[in-house]
Amino acid sequence: MTAPDFSTTILVDQTPQEAFKAVTHPRGWWSEEIEGGTDKLNDEFNYHHEEHHRAKMRLIEVIPDKKVVWLVLENYFKFTKDKTEWTGTKIVFEISKKDDKTQVRFTHAGLVPEYECFEVCSNAWTHYIQDSLYGFITTGKGKPNGKGKPSTEHEKTLTSGN
Repeated sequence: MTAPDFSTTILVDQTPQEAFKAVTHPRGWWSEEIEGGTDKLNDEFNYHHEEHHRAKMRLIEVIPDKKVVWLVLENYFKFTKDKTEWTGTKIVFEISKKDDKTQVRFTHAGLVPEYECFEVCSNAWTHYIQDSLYGFITTGKGKPNGKGKPSTEHEKTLTSGN
């Protein structure tokens, strides 16, 4: 039996269109340090947080108001033995109506418990989806990281040098 991919879900009062718009603008909820397109099929963007994490993503599936899939083309972690753990994994956002709410189901396909970064990465994704993306959708204000601006506890530890 294979280990499950990391997944987390939020429910919001906003429409699927509003949720989709927020998902496709990760500068508002994941990182202010993203460079490149983030909302159209085949867009590629670079993410980095300080010198600790870099990734290059390509949007391989975009179904307006329903689904967005990022393929991790390249990845580098400063804090793991295998610096490329995310390379080849997929980050999936599925948006659907659930009763009178909108559900956003986030899955990092390939982020499994066997990965050295699993605990750190799953905790970070939980923060970025449950707190930051949720806030970005519901209030227009997320909690992205940025230069000198860590957002998760792990980022704060790395940035402080501990």
